Parts: sequence; C-alpha cells; structure tokens
Amino acid sequence: MSAGFPDFRLGSVLATSFTGTLSERHGNAVERIPTPQRLVDWLAVSGLAVDSCTAAQLDLARELRESIHAAATAAAVQDALPSPAVQVINDRSAQGRAAAVLTPGGERLWRLGPASRVEDALGVIAADAIGVIAGERDGRLALCASPTCRAAFFDTSRSRTRRWCEMNTCGNREKKARFQANQRRNAGSAR
Repeated sequence: MSAGFPDFRLGSVLATSFTGTLSERHGNAVERIPTPQRLVDWLAVSGLAVDSCTAAQLDLARELRESIHAAATAAAVQDALPSPAVQVINDRSAQGRAAAVLTPGGERLWRLGPASRVEDALGVIAADAIGVIAGERDGRLALCASPTCRAAFFDTSRSRTRRWCEMNTCGNREKKARFQANQRRNAGSAR
C-alpha cells in the first residue's frame, strides 16, 4: 500500500465501495485515489488487480465513480436516473473484458484478461453498479445521514434502516457531535 494517503473505506458492495474513494463530498472532500498507482492499490484490495494505470485511465475511473454516485443517489431518493450517468455506467460495463469464475469454496471472483487493464476492472465495477441500482440484490440503496458525507451505500441490514455509510467514521462523528451539543446545552441550562 502507498503510504501517506487516506485509508480506503472498503465495504461489502464493490460499486458503492468504489464511490467511497471520494468521501466527505459536502464537506472537506477526501480523495482516496489521487494518483494512478493509488487506483491500482484500490483495485488490488478489491480483488481486481491490474498491471498498471495511466492518468487517462484514472480519469475514466473517476468519471465512472461519479456516475455511479449520481445514479445511486437518484435511486436512493427514488428520482429519475441521470441519463449521462447511466450512459457512462453502460459504456464502462460494455467495454470491460472480465469473466466471473467460481472458486472451490463456492464464491464468485472476477478474472480479468491476461494483460489486466483498468478498463476491464471498471467494467466489473460498472456491472456491479447496474445490479445494485437495478434492484437485483437483496438490500436497498441509502444515503449517509452525515450532512458532510451523503455517500450512497447499500444497506443489507435486517431492518434496512441503517443511517451511516460507516459506523466507525460518519456514525461515530455524528453521535459525538450530538453528545457534545447536549453537554453544552446541559451546561448552559445548569447556570
């Protein structure tokens, strides 16, 4: 892993984890894939190892990331999907060359071509986004309740009422802020 960069926020859903490579979208944005090598790192930890990445491929990845975020956000609030975002997702899905493979343990993995290309990995991410946004998986798209984050995430909790993209980051930060506000309010009323 490359040192000096923010940690990746990995979830169990590939497409929404990918959108998490840009966090705090409505605050001080944190770019988690600022360089081509950092995208290579993210793809590797996500099971989509590629040989290399160019600046142009990083631009394609960021375009896909923002398109998935726009479409997932629209789906989460039950708005019409933005046509430009849908077009980018469909294009990346069609341009990728990857195959789903079954492991001996019964899990699905993705096999990229022999010369693993970023475009092939992006095709896998786009295909995952299509499945999630189309409602083909058990769960629901939701938006993080943190006003600075508002990340799209896929809620697979039993009750489908999860509020935070990550409890350890956004959830804890919001609960801490609420606690501190209550402490200040209680201290002010005690005077």
